[in-house]
Amino acid sequence: MTKGSHSSGAPWRNFYGRIRGKTLRPTQKDHLEHDLDALSPGPVGWDVNPERAPLDLAARFGERPIWVEIGFGGGEHLVHMAKTNPQVAIIGAEPFINGVAMLLGKIRDAGVDNISVHPGDVRDLFDVLPEGSVEKAFLNYPDPWPKARHHRRRFVTQEHLVPLLHVLRPGAEFRVATDIPDYVRQTLEEVPVAGFERIDHSDDRAWVDWPSTRYEQKALREGRRPHYLTFRKP
Repeated sequence: MTKGSHSSGAPWRNFYGRIRGKTLRPTQKDHLEHDLDALSPGPVGWDVNPERAPLDLAARFGERPIWVEIGFGGGEHLVHMAKTNPQVAIIGAEPFINGVAMLLGKIRDAGVDNISVHPGDVRDLFDVLPEGSVEKAFLNYPDPWPKARHHRRRFVTQEHLVPLLHVLRPGAEFRVATDIPDYVRQTLEEVPVAGFERIDHSDDRAWVDWPSTRYEQKALREGRRPHYLTFRKP
């Protein structure tokens, strides 16, 4: 094993944040056991794809356009988008297993069949998505990491944004929703550096297809103003 890598060959990537929370309910454990594997987008993990071979998206999703949600929380936005856009396939990446379990319950309840789930670090997904394969990406209410020394842990750093740009097709849209003013600042600084263009619109107006999530409702209750930022890959 070389320095800076795992025995699987995976590069050493610091991961910050929770993987598990409260004890899962029996129904959630059942969903994880019986539903999760069938929703995989393909071999993403280094243990099953050490060569980092690109996913065969056509074999998995047919001709559907591919969208990606980065950190889907409890899955509200992801399921809403899947229901209102049945013509697309949406891959959600989320390492917090309690959130994954919540999503699986929502998928069952909604009866949608166009969601795929990677229960892990989105950087591993970016490794194996073909270049230019994604038509839209979402980053909704990401971990704010408010302390200045933790800002490098935020998604809006070059470590995440450059691989994201690589997998987006030209003209693809990247949406960011946050209620943290300093996250807005870092987003507006870092995302253009990675090669994105900002789409000009009032950042206090939600997208027309935006479903207000529990994270947004919490922000509004606590007096924080949501911001909605839109970028495009040239």
